[in-house]
Amino acid sequence: MKVKPILTFALSLGMLSSAHAGIYADDLSRCLVGATTSTDKTELIRWVFATASEHPSVSDISSVTSAQREQMDYSIAMLFERLLTGDCLEQTQNALQYEGVSAMQKGFEVLGQVAMTGLMSDSKVSQAFSRFGKHLDASKFETLIRRN
Repeated sequence: MKVKPILTFALSLGMLSSAHAGIYADDLSRCLVGATTSTDKTELIRWVFATASEHPSVSDISSVTSAQREQMDYSIAMLFERLLTGDCLEQTQNALQYEGVSAMQKGFEVLGQVAMTGLMSDSKVSQAFSRFGKHLDASKFETLIRRN
């Protein structure tokens, strides 16, 4: 059995899916979040952004180079390896033994959420997300609110 492709696939699903969490997945999640530095979380956010930017509907607005993608892939591989086989080894082993690969998926889902919360809480990002409001017709929303 080829472990590397299966592990890579399972970990990447953790960035996207909503797996059910048991106690061992929760323990792994706590360890992953606790063992990552702010630099690690930034690398994770940058990797998710660069990876998502390969989608055809947004690739034209991204300028991530192949060299940058390769560096980010390497950095994330080293981060995942450090977390799963070092910092959180015991939690990873327990999660795999008692709850299977879905526990790892859930662990990385939680880590991704924590990292994204840090990104979204930045004042520049918050301002950018509210910028579209200047194009809304406020009276239409006032009417909507009054009706409910």
